[in-house]
Amino acid sequence: MLMTPSEVAKVRMQTQRRPHPSAASPHCASKPKYQGSLHCLRVIAKEEGFGGLYKGCSALLCRDCSSSAIYFLTYSVLCNWLTPEGKNKPGFLVVLLSGGFAGVLAWGLATPMDVIKSRLQTDESGQHKYKGLVHCARESVRQEGVKVLFKGLGLNCMRAFPVNMVVFVTYEAVLRFTNRLTNEK
Repeated sequence: MLMTPSEVAKVRMQTQRRPHPSAASPHCASKPKYQGSLHCLRVIAKEEGFGGLYKGCSALLCRDCSSSAIYFLTYSVLCNWLTPEGKNKPGFLVVLLSGGFAGVLAWGLATPMDVIKSRLQTDESGQHKYKGLVHCARESVRQEGVKVLFKGLGLNCMRAFPVNMVVFVTYEAVLRFTNRLTNEK
């Protein structure tokens, strides 16, 4: 619920059409609709009402709940599986690999719902192209085929592996540091 307005603003700003200066016309003739994040949120609230800030909320909830469950479960299972018998904590390399693969698997699951979320969130007032999550998914697949649900999957996975390696190495380091602090007291 807290993330949805920022996700809507992010997607709208990423997809807005901005005139680019060219050699023939070095100055843009018109300003982009959104001047920044807060301006974007104000414009959406003004033009579409409070509900406009929550477009795609159901898709975001589905994306994050399912992918988070897979993310943490995968990390835990891989750490347990790759940690040698007799060791109670995974080593550095095990954490790196487990975190990377957990991120890739989570984004593999999240990408279809992320595509739907983004399409719902770019559906500005006056368009009303989609009636909801199921309608958006059905229309997207009908018009572009099933592959539309996996747009960006390759990039998501390429980004997810190194990012989540770092996330879990940091997580384990903080966990071990706090355990040392609490055990010293």
